[in-house]
Amino acid sequence: MIKRVVRRTTKQVYKHAIKPVLFKQHPDNVHKHLIKVAKHTQRIPAVKRLPKLWAYQAPCLEQTILGLHFKNPVGLAAGFDKDIEMAPTIKNVGFGWMTGGSVTAQPCRGNPKPWFYRLPQSKSLVVHAGLPSDGIVAILQHLATYPASLFTSMPLAVSVAKTNSKETALDEQGITDYCESLRLLNIQNHCQLYEINISCPNAFGGEPFTDPERLEKLLAAIDSLKLHSPVFLKMPIDKPWLEFRELLQVASEHNIQGVTIGNLLKDRSAAHLSEPLPDEIQGSLSGKPTRQISTELIRQTYREFSDRFVIIGVGGIFSAHDAYKKIRAGASLVALITGMIFEGPQLIGEINAGLESYLKRDGFGNIHEAVGVDTHDKKGV
Repeated sequence: MIKRVVRRTTKQVYKHAIKPVLFKQHPDNVHKHLIKVAKHTQRIPAVKRLPKLWAYQAPCLEQTILGLHFKNPVGLAAGFDKDIEMAPTIKNVGFGWMTGGSVTAQPCRGNPKPWFYRLPQSKSLVVHAGLPSDGIVAILQHLATYPASLFTSMPLAVSVAKTNSKETALDEQGITDYCESLRLLNIQNHCQLYEINISCPNAFGGEPFTDPERLEKLLAAIDSLKLHSPVFLKMPIDKPWLEFRELLQVASEHNIQGVTIGNLLKDRSAAHLSEPLPDEIQGSLSGKPTRQISTELIRQTYREFSDRFVIIGVGGIFSAHDAYKKIRAGASLVALITGMIFEGPQLIGEINAGLESYLKRDGFGNIHEAVGVDTHDKKGV
């Protein structure tokens, strides 16, 4: 009861007081300062207690997937905590798991700023960060400072991309770059999942490994690493189904246990924006414009590959209803960033509480029972 009141109060305070102040500042600066504040406060006991009041847990939300225990299905998507600096805060807010990164083999400054541009009416961010990263060596040193217990109760996925530079533009160098990060992660064994990001649309050389033949070469090289943890492939969402399916078919022939659907939306003509987006603003779209596209790709993937891949659903999650739609379409786990930015940090607890209510309404005893039900019936939602 107390937590519910705290979440409702936080929602109103965020909407009417905090968000208006934050949205008057440039999103690049807000992101930078948020990471800085979290790094310096997340180990202070008094500060740690407040976010825990937003969290919500229930037995029906717990599940074991690929040998990993998830307290709830809601995770932080890649792209927010790029260097995995605020994992304790992510856990305290109530996420069941998180994706750090994308990390790269070499340090990279990313694209020239600005990296972000808000579209408030469209509930979207235009993202043009270009994979900034401290580099895998520095990130592993940082991960070693966390207590081992942190990621036993909140599984950590690390998204791995190739360094955003002309040196990795050729396939051979790009593959070597991916494999170097994965090799070092595998040795240190700090993460529970790997996510191979082949679909960042804002990097040097584009998305070469969204071509089936080139993806085949990359995944064959990754197979040879004999990674200890499950491997997911982060998918583009701009491809028509037959091309998307071809990538899934390639992945199905390799040591890939799951797919993340999906990445940012490049095609602005498909976005149906509620306000003008100036041509000079570079980048791809997150949030609401990706919602329907990603959910439909999840549904089609589940129909054809449910016996082969675990699906993580990403894109346009602003409520429990949005998350539940993706779960019913076939996602076992969901992840978000933009929804939290627009709705507030209490959103994760709201989603988990809402998911429990939907499960009870629809007669499901556990979240896994709802996965993919919309591919064969229309009960609920």
